[in-house]
Amino acid sequence: MQSPWKIFMVAPLFFLPPLQSSASPLYEDRSRLIHSNGHTCVEKLFLKTTCYLIVDKFGSDIVKLLSADMNADVVCHTLEFCKQSLGQPLCHLYPLPKEAWEFTLEKARQMVKKSLILKYSRSGSDICSLPFLAKICQKIKLAIEQSVPFKDVDSDKFSIFPTLRGYHWRGRDCNDSDESVYPGRRPNNWDVHQDSNCNGIWGVDPKDGVPYEKKFCEGSQPRGIILLGDSAGAHFHISPEWITASQMSLNSFISLPTALTDELDWPQLSGATGFLDSTVGIKEKSIYLRLWKRNHCNHRDYQNISRNGASSRNLKTFIESLSRHKMLDHPAIVIFAMIGNDVCNGKRDTVPAMTTPEKFYSNVMQTLKYLNSHLPNGSHVIFYGLPDGTFLWDNLHNRYHPLGQLNKDVTYAQLYSFLNCLQVSPCHGWMSSNKTLRTLTSERAEQLSNTLKKIAAKEKFTNFNLFYVEFAFHEIIQEWQKRGGQPWQLIEPVDGFHPNEVALLMLADRLWEKVQLQWPQVLGKENPFNLQIKEVFGDQGGH
Repeated sequence: MQSPWKIFMVAPLFFLPPLQSSASPLYEDRSRLIHSNGHTCVEKLFLKTTCYLIVDKFGSDIVKLLSADMNADVVCHTLEFCKQSLGQPLCHLYPLPKEAWEFTLEKARQMVKKSLILKYSRSGSDICSLPFLAKICQKIKLAIEQSVPFKDVDSDKFSIFPTLRGYHWRGRDCNDSDESVYPGRRPNNWDVHQDSNCNGIWGVDPKDGVPYEKKFCEGSQPRGIILLGDSAGAHFHISPEWITASQMSLNSFISLPTALTDELDWPQLSGATGFLDSTVGIKEKSIYLRLWKRNHCNHRDYQNISRNGASSRNLKTFIESLSRHKMLDHPAIVIFAMIGNDVCNGKRDTVPAMTTPEKFYSNVMQTLKYLNSHLPNGSHVIFYGLPDGTFLWDNLHNRYHPLGQLNKDVTYAQLYSFLNCLQVSPCHGWMSSNKTLRTLTSERAEQLSNTLKKIAAKEKFTNFNLFYVEFAFHEIIQEWQKRGGQPWQLIEPVDGFHPNEVALLMLADRLWEKVQLQWPQVLGKENPFNLQIKEVFGDQGGH
């Protein structure tokens, strides 16, 4: 399935070159200004560029087809973003046209037969083969594949730019021209002359000549939080306002450029490493913010090493983007949360494509050996079990999807069937009307969770301890219902699959409570100097 979203991906980068001057205080201040709110000049330029490209390449054909009363399925197949393979069933989301499908499709093709986009589509090329987009696409591809910041002058894997794997994903660098300065390191000479670990604490107390870092942080057991996760951990989110005509306005798309350059993920609001205030108005905070509240010396020490589509199988392709030095850095709490893609795939014959317990064990052990060679002594690794995803169908299948709310013509059951037909479903096993298949998928998930339990109980490593925590989504549902909510409100409405911001923060809160109760040593001490740190350093430079 070719997707017009590729053009969304590349459009915002046309305005990145002027923002990528060499690191300097001026640039850092400008970067903060640019991303201080969603109504800045640069983001408006991002939005206009994206809009112009979409309209230029797709607009006339789409308008022509819709004006002829062709529905979205006809448009999708006509422009060959959707394709019907020989011998395979026709994939459609909306009710079929009253006229015969082949007649309608041929009629639509005649309307756009001279289309430039159709020419590229039929040649087997995608939008990135357009000459003026090729280099931009390649740069984005490399940034995504390597999972390291696109903008990183000193190559220390930390950035002063927010998106494209910048400080939305890992703590903001405070000196992008010095590779020895980055979040999470042990202070250099107690940070007498500069803030070497970017926690905002440095200099000497004039009253007694003692370095502030030594006075406030020595013996407080600083530590960072690192997430090894998938799209759930990265907080994948598509706003319903982007696809629901009745909700659309110019303001609806203000956040789109930022989202596209973060791969449609929102790690800055995630349950593990989120550092911004919640947009959903609940009291729960991320693991990182809880760690910072416990000890202000942990400021900016977070890394979200997550990727859409990540699993135990492919983690080895991007785990090297993790930044931790055994001798130079503080210990870390690593959360291993590959909660879906070892059982989830879009293939028609989905079960054989799932990871077996034996292969899962091998993959996880390979990851642990890598961590043991990179994490400082005194670190901790927490396994997150896999969920029972049958709650997706049980709570969503008969509800209307945002695309079908206006005319009451698309339910989640229909969306799941459409995605499965195209073989692009994020999880055929759970997003299916086949109860037996849903049960088999949950059984495999339970087998993989049991594998994690066994590893946590039996395996020992020199630089970290191992722990296991259940993915207790049923507990979150019960708590949410006590507050007057419904289970379906905990799932992303557009994709009908991922836990949303509310669910992620409630899961983080539940994880924190369990760790605090059972293994309090994992979280480190409460720093008695937090108030003094705030008095002297305010917000510690922010995030």
